Amino acid sequence: MIGKNKSVGPDRVSGEILKLGGEAMIPYLARLLDITMNNGTLPGDWKTATLIPFHKGDNRSLVTNYRPVSLTLVVCKQMEHVTASYLRPVWDKNDWLYEGQHGFRPGYSCESQVITVRQEHCGLSG
Repeated sequence: MIGKNKSVGPDRVSGEILKLGGEAMIPYLARLLDITMNNGTLPGDWKTATLIPFHKGDNRSLVTNYRPVSLTLVVCKQMEHVTASYLRPVWDKNDWLYEGQHGFRPGYSCESQVITVRQEHCGLSG
């Protein structure tokens, strides 16, 4: 799903542009994915991001109250989504993911990872 309110990456191409292109964009995006997968590498532009400070709360004058957020290209995010959607059933069927793996898994998040690590580190139970 392409969110029209998502922040743009370094290329300044918004999700809205891709949405407006509709089905006409599919062959071009499919070709990009095909080239990327066949070459086994990402285009150089896809490896860039715009870093912005995101305020976590409290005093705005303290740098420690910010965390970096990387804004990557919308097309790259879409390709990650398509690839993960394709691979997820394979990972699940073959039980290839370590139980502590939280990324790219439904129902798991950064927060669930932190909670798990904290519980294991402090000897706490669920």
